[in-house]
Amino acid sequence: MTRFSFQIHATSGKARTGTIQMMRGEIRTPAFMPVGTAATVKAMKVEDVRRTGADIILGNTYHLMLRPGAERMARLGGLHAFMGWDRPILTDSGGYQVMSLSELRKITEDGVTFASHLDGSRHMLSPERSMEIQRLLGSDIVMAFDECPRADQPRDVIARSMEMSMRWARRSRAGFDSGEDHAARSALFGIQQGALDQGLRQASADALRDIGFDGYAIGGLAVGEGQEAMFATLDFAPGQLPADRPRYLMGVGKPDDLVGAVERGVDMFDCVLPTRSGRNGQGFTWNGPINMRNARHAEDTGPLDERCTCPVCAKYSRAYLHHLHKSGEMLGAMLLTEHNLSFYQQLMAAMRAAIAEDRFAAFAADFRRDYLRKE
Repeated sequence: MTRFSFQIHATSGKARTGTIQMMRGEIRTPAFMPVGTAATVKAMKVEDVRRTGADIILGNTYHLMLRPGAERMARLGGLHAFMGWDRPILTDSGGYQVMSLSELRKITEDGVTFASHLDGSRHMLSPERSMEIQRLLGSDIVMAFDECPRADQPRDVIARSMEMSMRWARRSRAGFDSGEDHAARSALFGIQQGALDQGLRQASADALRDIGFDGYAIGGLAVGEGQEAMFATLDFAPGQLPADRPRYLMGVGKPDDLVGAVERGVDMFDCVLPTRSGRNGQGFTWNGPINMRNARHAEDTGPLDERCTCPVCAKYSRAYLHHLHKSGEMLGAMLLTEHNLSFYQQLMAAMRAAIAEDRFAAFAADFRRDYLRKE
């Protein structure tokens, strides 16, 4: 069985389509990974997540280390057995959540000491502990431990943070490699930092390349800088990373973000948007997002999206979805989440097909024409 391999099947401009092969299965790229924060993709059963077309899901180290706990998870057979998902799982390192959720935290060269957002208990997360937790979870793709500063920080602050993240990346590599059996069947990705600065991102990419990883993530984007700045960074960042390894843009994004990032050479994505939006009454369609709470849907007997092939669009009307969300019924969140995840996977499949047929530029233009049109 293959521990990890990546094969590019076709390109169209900078866009690539290919396959990641791992022991727990194949991941088709470009790939969208639904987020399973606390050992669950919210409002979904794992078999339904798979039915949408997802090849891999994401778990959160920070949340799982606090509850139910990494050591307990290991005693229960690992994250796959715990949640009933038998395909690949990528786990983030916990670094971003520590920075964003923990008000009381102290960052040193050793790592980050922080207070749990659940009960205030104190914890230490270092590159070595992050690797240990992800090993206890049984992660297939492990992310290096890093710091993610805000993009609006002064350049010298971002530079110091990036340099420390690169030192942490080397420690993550050593910690992962010490995992023996786990390291023999899983993969480790490094994370490029440097905010919006081309020179800092190049230095980060050079440091990561020197250490050597199975795949490379682009971190420090989708943190409030806006789409224009993100795309400007993606005009150069993917090309700074090894062309023969997967490129993963962390925490992105809206459907038009995905198309623009694939256009610039990105292979993998994750985002809470389709599930969070589903719980909040927003449905994604080929003609743009729709607020199902809007009164104009109250007597609309048509499907949420006529072009969508998901079970929700096949069976339920906009009027019914509107009623469920206005009534606060949990089924509304479940159905809209299923549709949104299905739509995202249909979008990824359409992009893979367009790349394979070398017509991605035309696909992207047609997509933006329909998705971004103003009603």
